[in-house]
Amino acid sequence: MEKVLEKLNTWKDLFIKNIPNIAIALVVLIISYFASRAINRFVYKTIGGKIKQESVRNLVSRIASAFIFLIGLYFAMTILKFDDTLKTIVSAAGVSGIVVGLALQGTLSNTISGIVLSFRKNLNIGNWVETNGYAGEVIDINLNYFVIKEADNNMVVIPNKTILENPFKNYSLTTKMRITIECGVEYGADLEKVEALTKTTITDNFNQEKINKQVEFYFTEFGDSSINFICRFWVDSENALERLKAKSKAIIQIKKAFDKEGINIPFPMRTLEFVENNKLNIKEIAKQKISAN
Repeated sequence: MEKVLEKLNTWKDLFIKNIPNIAIALVVLIISYFASRAINRFVYKTIGGKIKQESVRNLVSRIASAFIFLIGLYFAMTILKFDDTLKTIVSAAGVSGIVVGLALQGTLSNTISGIVLSFRKNLNIGNWVETNGYAGEVIDINLNYFVIKEADNNMVVIPNKTILENPFKNYSLTTKMRITIECGVEYGADLEKVEALTKTTITDNFNQEKINKQVEFYFTEFGDSSINFICRFWVDSENALERLKAKSKAIIQIKKAFDKEGINIPFPMRTLEFVENNKLNIKEIAKQKISAN
């Protein structure tokens, strides 16, 4: 017990003796922290006019910020006279680096993948992408993960390694997007009239000349209750949400045009027959037709 108390007294005296150094080291750490944040903003704004990719600007500014903070940490350790400890850590890093590298293989892989993704010209913050079963706007690309904001405002965090190893679709690389509408008309309809009416409806609502494209229309098959066709046209769009809106508008306008001209879009019919000894005792109904979507 006496040895423990003696050791505690020694530590207390050492702590009191080093209070000025501890205070200076804390001040250095605080200054380096705020300096790193200032450098982050400064570097980001400085290279903003030279580097167009926001992900690259973020990466460079974060590295500069981390470098400034590490310098402050080094000075703080020097003030606390941890030079020998620091040298020991650096010397042991070569031996332990292999072990740490194996233990953090996944993390290091994500970090390297994050650097690669940051410099990709076909992927940038603000793009609307679809990858690994998720679709949305790219919010952030950092050294560990990739953040997507979906149309329903949910945030999806995906490891960088997963993004790099799997294909992705970037809707923002082009401002033109093709939309396909599938539909069917009754067998008694005038097919030439159906084709002309559909093309006219699409052209009136979506300017194809502006994007130097034409409406495509093809009858595809004789269905069970209808003659089916597809109609393809182009719209100015940079994300999947605008594509859905355009497709919805096209369906509404085609339905209105068909109704106005008396062209029917068939739908399946089901007939139910009730026998006299039915438990529900429904005698007045012989047949009933129920439409199913």
